[in-house]
Amino acid sequence: MTTPAQPTGEAPLAKPASARSEMQVLREMLPFLRPYAGRIGLALALVLAGKVANLAVPMLLKQLVDGLGPKAGAHAILALPVALLLAYGGSRIAVTLFTELRQVVFARVMARVSRQVTLQVFRHLHALSLKFHLARRTGGVARDVERGGNAISDLLDWSLYTILPTLVEVALVTFVLVWNYDWGFAGITLVTLVAYGAFTFAITDWRTRYYRASVEADTRANERAVDSLLNYETVKYFGNEEHEARRYDASLVHLENANVLARKTLALLNLGQSAIIAIGVTAMMWRAAAGVVAGSMTVGDLVLVNAYLLQLSAPLNLLGMMYREVKAAFTNLERLFGLLDERQDVQDRPGALPLHTQRPRVAFEDVRFGYDPRRTILHGVNFEIPPGGTVAVVGHSGSGKSTLARLLYRFYDVDEGRITVSDESDTVRDVRDYTQASVRGAIAIVPQDTVLFNDTIFYNIQYGRPEATTEEVEAAARAAHIHELIASLPDGYQTEVGERGLKLSGGEKQRVAIARALLKNPAILIFDEATSALDTQSEQAIQSELERIAVGRTTLVIAHRLSTVMNADEILVLDAGRIVERGSHAALLARDGAYAGMWKLQLQQREAEALA
Repeated sequence: MTTPAQPTGEAPLAKPASARSEMQVLREMLPFLRPYAGRIGLALALVLAGKVANLAVPMLLKQLVDGLGPKAGAHAILALPVALLLAYGGSRIAVTLFTELRQVVFARVMARVSRQVTLQVFRHLHALSLKFHLARRTGGVARDVERGGNAISDLLDWSLYTILPTLVEVALVTFVLVWNYDWGFAGITLVTLVAYGAFTFAITDWRTRYYRASVEADTRANERAVDSLLNYETVKYFGNEEHEARRYDASLVHLENANVLARKTLALLNLGQSAIIAIGVTAMMWRAAAGVVAGSMTVGDLVLVNAYLLQLSAPLNLLGMMYREVKAAFTNLERLFGLLDERQDVQDRPGALPLHTQRPRVAFEDVRFGYDPRRTILHGVNFEIPPGGTVAVVGHSGSGKSTLARLLYRFYDVDEGRITVSDESDTVRDVRDYTQASVRGAIAIVPQDTVLFNDTIFYNIQYGRPEATTEEVEAAARAAHIHELIASLPDGYQTEVGERGLKLSGGEKQRVAIARALLKNPAILIFDEATSALDTQSEQAIQSELERIAVGRTTLVIAHRLSTVMNADEILVLDAGRIVERGSHAALLARDGAYAGMWKLQLQQREAEALA
């Protein structure tokens, strides 16, 4: 599939997530939160209990001050402060106790919901078609998933247990001030809160664009870093370390500028918030001091008002930061859920059946397909692989050979025609009538480009059947002629293969892939240039083994080296997506057509290599 060329030195920006409102994000999270309604309710009750205990602290402090005042009697001075001091200490302990209990109760909810959402996204990414994964940037997707997972915990913590309790505390303090004194205190409080809230929301919404730009720049920088490190060898081959550093730095410049703008606007926000709170606190203290002077309020009342103001000023100062964090969490969750919006091009049909088969019949019936609607790759391909038979497909690069394997695996669905597979009752059905998992479970492939996990050799072979025993893994390695090599390594089967298996040679990786496919014990085998990375001697040794394990299995061989397909039941010659010749090796040579020409050319190349 061809794509338009990008301007030199600039990669395309990451695909923006679909726009979502905060309410849409919350609605998508509700199904994950619903099973924990009991824990959430208990945690909220503990938060409320903590706020009530916190509300009692200034009241007790007021009684303590007034009890020690000059108007208190000698008996009160001796007895009353002891009870108040005990109650004061108990209230402060209760605040901490309820706060920590809330953390204990709710910690599991935050961690579990974050895990479940992240896991769902991970599964969805694996369910997407190959088309998505060929276009994605691994570093950017990984970064979005990481930030989104962390944002879930942040959003729940900040919104449910910080912002909401702060608003409850403000309401309770306002009620106490009105109940004990007059509406003047409530008026000052409300005016301060309205001014604070309006300023915070307006500036924070304005700042969100800079945070989004920072997220985009961070994602892009991570994409370039991961892409460059994954292609470390290529960078070294061409001595382009400085070029990669410049490209990475270009992304970091965007990130730097976005972060600087975010910091500047944050300073403006903090300054405005502090000014509003300072004005409100000053007005409240002025009114309380005036009441003490006028005799309508005691010193204890002044202490009470001051204590409440101190209690409110800290969360109010944090409220702006909380709101910023919540907006940032929504932005990150928007990108995370945006990944769930990616459409699954290949899906199971309603009522799809599991495929159970041992010796299936596979047929391509007038199959037409193109990765891009503007360019057709396969033009009406027809062939059949009989049960237990072997069909080989040969042709020049770009003729569509590997596309046949991708379609059989249902990485893509055909545009026209159909691919059929028979089940154990010999009933022939369209491959789309079976579940994808069962179809892929019946197939094993040895690909041309073998990529291994950054784990041990044992793990990579066992990946073909994760429940396989050590003996079965070693038997598969012997069949792939790699057991002796593994046994000679210092760490044996526990040898780490490195990123994408780069610690192994091409031939060694290919043998691991063959062992992995053998361990799966499939009904359908696909060899996609399975011996392309092997030397002639190794190829001959493994080729006979491949032919042995293919006996009784329905096998599709995709090959460039014609010597590897001589014994196939039928050989198809594919050219520009069309089958131009078919038949046995001998029959095709006798026809003296395209296949015979390819055969002669490869013989000449082999003779030249032998002379060299």
